[in-house]
Parts: sequence; structure tokens; C-alpha cells
Amino acid sequence: MTDGPALLRATGISKSFPGVRALDDVHLDLRHGEVLALVGENGAGKSTLLKLLSGIHRPDAGTMELDGAPMSPAGPRQANELGISVIHQEFHLMPDLTVAQNIFIGREPRRAGLLIRDDELERRAGRLFERLGIPLDPRQPVAHLSVAGQQMVEIAKALSFDARVLIMDEPTAALTETEVATLFRIVRDFVSPRTGVIYVSHRMDEIKEISDRITVLRDGRYVDTLPTAGTATRDVIAAMVGRQLATGVRPEPAPGVADREVALAVRGLSTRALLKDVSFELYRGEILGLAGLMGAGRTEVARAIIGADRSSGAVEVNGKPVTVRSPADAVRHGIGYLSEDRKRYGLLLDQDVVRNVMLSSLPGMTRGGFVRDADGRRVAAEMVDRLSIRTPSVTQRAKNLSGGNQQKVVLAKWLVRDCDVLIVDEPTRGIDVGAKDEIYTLLTGLAAQGKSIVVISSELPEVLRLADRIVVMCEGRVTGTLANADATQHHIMELATRFGADRSLVTTGGDA
Repeated sequence: MTDGPALLRATGISKSFPGVRALDDVHLDLRHGEVLALVGENGAGKSTLLKLLSGIHRPDAGTMELDGAPMSPAGPRQANELGISVIHQEFHLMPDLTVAQNIFIGREPRRAGLLIRDDELERRAGRLFERLGIPLDPRQPVAHLSVAGQQMVEIAKALSFDARVLIMDEPTAALTETEVATLFRIVRDFVSPRTGVIYVSHRMDEIKEISDRITVLRDGRYVDTLPTAGTATRDVIAAMVGRQLATGVRPEPAPGVADREVALAVRGLSTRALLKDVSFELYRGEILGLAGLMGAGRTEVARAIIGADRSSGAVEVNGKPVTVRSPADAVRHGIGYLSEDRKRYGLLLDQDVVRNVMLSSLPGMTRGGFVRDADGRRVAAEMVDRLSIRTPSVTQRAKNLSGGNQQKVVLAKWLVRDCDVLIVDEPTRGIDVGAKDEIYTLLTGLAAQGKSIVVISSELPEVLRLADRIVVMCEGRVTGTLANADATQHHIMELATRFGADRSLVTTGGDA
């Protein structure tokens, strides 16, 4: 970091929307050569502040400066011209275009000023990926990418500009540990005496590793700016939420698996593209973690089980063989699936809480083809109370809820359906530490009530926090099953990288 004027400074920033004061007298200063972490619970005002800095909104009060000069971008394009580049939490990609077309949209090389030179476009994207160390094919349609792949496209697009200030909003939410390491290398390469990074994340371990200082917001107000070195994580969290959280290991581990019935058995599950002879058992009242690097096949296992992808093999529910050819079949057999992309696959964003909670249970809530609104509102209100969903009313649209509350609505949908088996993919992606703790409590509480849960997560501390046992995958195969007591991050990573070196299997604490 260098001395002198701040690279980017916001002073006394306030912003209101109809019925909501999003920011109230907020301050932020980013120094040259610095990674400044911006933290706070969902609803703290982080995203609003980023939208002001990037020209999407204008502040109602306060000033912004870039290298000591007043700054007031009229829109994202002008912000880019000033040297401010943003990686938003919500992707801004066109799925039918290729990776290269998305990165350079509006800046395409043209022949005679008219025809787009696709070959040059792809060469530029390829050089960018090579420089950043990102393994993407410039010609691949974005629609064919995973959530993690789309995130890497957003990162590459932001860095394709000649940026001086890079703003990153939850950039690692969909990335594995290996991909996070790649991202951190990119960030460190970017930071120089003339540049800086504002880094928004809910992952405290990442913030401690990558940032120099931490600015904390709470309820739309500035709380403090703390030096990363020497500041304990618990103190940062206390500043964010204003309360202590029940973090650490599960308070009451479930009893041994030998004492429980098998709720879900998967035998020899295989797909043409990736999965090879995947087998495991999920016991009643158990949380089973599914871990592995990107491309290991974790989400593919979930999709095969619920019939979203064609597969071979056998699935048993409560000891009985079942045929699952579609997600609707899975629901009929008591299997619910919470997708890693809740906004795309889990919610109707423009519909209210009532409609979303009732989505999986509509046949039982209709009379003569019409939904019984009174019953729907009653059930939704019960779920709002049971899961502590923060919403002004059950008629609030899902898109207006925070990420944590949206995830609770998706969970409520399956609780209303009363599924015996829940497969939860990246349950806390993009969720703040307070809401994350609440989701953990909900999942462990459901297991204590006898529900059987598969948790797929890229965060190893999350898997270790939740799971009784952990199934580890690599290259579409199960490489080992660990009891929680025997599992460490190091041991999981050994199994997650098993193929290509030692193809032996390791199993402790239960059958694979």
C-alpha cells in the first residue's frame, strides 16, 4: 500500500429506495495497492454501495472521489471508462453467446467496421485466459457452463478492461478451493501501486487471507474499518451481526449409522458423460456430505438421483427400489432437491412467498383446478414463523428477499411437501455469516427430527461442520467415505485428488 490520497473514497454516502433507507452516512476508502474487504450481513448495504460506485445508482447524499478528483459515473460504461470494473454477485451473461462473445460484447473487433471478426475475438479471449490461468474454451456457449464456469467468465470479463479499481462481489461463491487459489493469484497479480481491489465476501477465511483491511457495514450504516492482521474473526463477525454466533462443530452428533435404517441407497449410478459406478447409503436422521473438486461429479450425482439426467444404476428409498425418470418422480418418492442455483431452479422470483412455498405441494392445495389461497397463506405464514424468514409479509415477492431468506423459502417448499430425503446443493452460496448459521441450525434440526439430508458443498469447513459422514468424489467416482471424527480438510483433499495418482479407495466409518 502507498501513502497519499486514497485511490477511491466515498464519504457520507446515503441512499434511499421507496420505503427503505439502504445506506445512511456510509464511508469507505480504498488505498493504492490494497485489497479492502467489505463485509456485512445480507441487507447491510454492501450491494447498494457497490452499485453507487459503479454508476448503476446515484447517491442521495455524500461524495465519491477517484485519486482525489470528484467522481460521479452516469452509468456502468462511464465507470469502466474511469477504470472501475465490477464482478457482480448476480451474473450478467448472455447464455446463447459464446464465452468470448460475452467477454468482449460491445467491444468486438470488426472487419471494415461492420462484420465481427470471430477468429480475432476468440484469440483475444484465449490470450486473456492464458494470462489469467483460467481453463475455459472461448468458443463454448455460456449456457453449457456450470455456475463456477460462469463465475470465471465474469472474472475474465471484468479484467479485460484496463481497470484501476476492481470490485469483486462474492467472487468465490461457486468456486472450489483450487479455483479460489487461482482467483487469489489473479488478485495478487492485479494489485499494484496504481490499482486496488474492493473484495466482498461472507467467507471469513478468505478475507483473512486476501485482504489488508476490513470495512464493516451493518443495517446500512458504517461500523468500522479494521486491520486484517491482528483482528480476530470473532471480532469481525460481532461487528457485522451485533451478536455472537454458535459456530464450530455440531452441538449433538447423530448416533452411529449402524443403529439407523437406510433412507436412500444408490447402487452403481453411472452416466455416459461422467459418473462411474457411484454407490453410497444415506441413513435416517443423517447428514451425508458430498465433497470433491469442480468437475468431480457431485451435482451430477444429485441430478441423476432425481431423474434430471439420464443414468444407469439403482436407487432405493426406505429399502424399496424406485424408478425415477424425472424430478416429478423423485418428489413422488419423497426426494427433494435444492439446486445450487436457487434463483434459476428453486424460485419463481416474480411470485410471492406464498406461491413459492406451495410450489411442490400444489396438487394438495387446489380445488377445482384453483389454489386455495387461504390455505396457502396459512401454510406460508407457518413456514415464515418456523424458519424465521425475514419478510414484511407472505405476499412479498421472492426477488426482494435477501439470499439467506430466499434459501429458507426454497427449504420451506420441501418441508411443506414433507420429503423424507433432501439433497441440498451449495446450501449457503452467497449467504452471509448470520444467515449461514441459521441454515446450519435448520439442517441439523431437520436431521434430528428424522429427515435424511445430502449436503453438497465446495466449502470443506461447511462439510465438516454439518456432515456425519463424508463421501468424497474425483472424476466421477467415489474415492472414499469418511466418518466425521476421522475427517480433516487434508484427508478430504487427498481423496478428492486421488485419481491420476493412486486409484485405491479409502473407506472409514461406513460403507461407500
